[in-house]
Amino acid sequence: MNYFKQAILGLIIFSSTNGFAQNNYEKSMQAMIKGDYKTAVTQLEKADTKTPDNAKILQMLGYSYFQNAQYEKCIETYSRLINIKPSEVSAYYYRGKARLNIANDPRESLNTMRENFYTAAIKDFTKAIEINGDEDTQMFQNRALAYKDYAIFRSYKAKKKDEKAACVALFNSSIADFQKVLTMQPLRKDIIDWVAYDKAQIATLK
Repeated sequence: MNYFKQAILGLIIFSSTNGFAQNNYEKSMQAMIKGDYKTAVTQLEKADTKTPDNAKILQMLGYSYFQNAQYEKCIETYSRLINIKPSEVSAYYYRGKARLNIANDPRESLNTMRENFYTAAIKDFTKAIEINGDEDTQMFQNRALAYKDYAIFRSYKAKKKDEKAACVALFNSSIADFQKVLTMQPLRKDIIDWVAYDKAQIATLK
């Protein structure tokens, strides 16, 4: 699933059917195609101010925030989109990726909210899979990575038997999702390596 193309298509459709200001339209289109997401954000923020709670604008704005590494604004924007359009799979997908990026940011290492970002990311990917079905490897791969990263995070503090067991369960969930990717794409060496990594981590917890 190419969400960039989906966002561009959404911009074209929106501009032709909803009277999107031509100047903003052209600048947003040109910026996104060139990968200039700072300019895209500026133009789409203006559009959001003029037409608040428009699903197409929020979808593209959230995407531009994500590509611009403005993850907190990305989460906020996609949350607004979900309130308007609860079935929008790209909102859950990119909100999950943004939450995972925040959780994995070294600057968040002392943040007590870090665990919440991991669990929220997993929930977002799970919802995206529920909506989109079982055929999108991107969904399973990202949830697998989220399970893996969360397991690593928890393993640093795991001392008791039940704490280690919880980490093992997370690693096993990661493996299960990676295996689903391999079912559809059996030659993915990167995924095979991640499965081996998960299994090695499990061995250290026993």
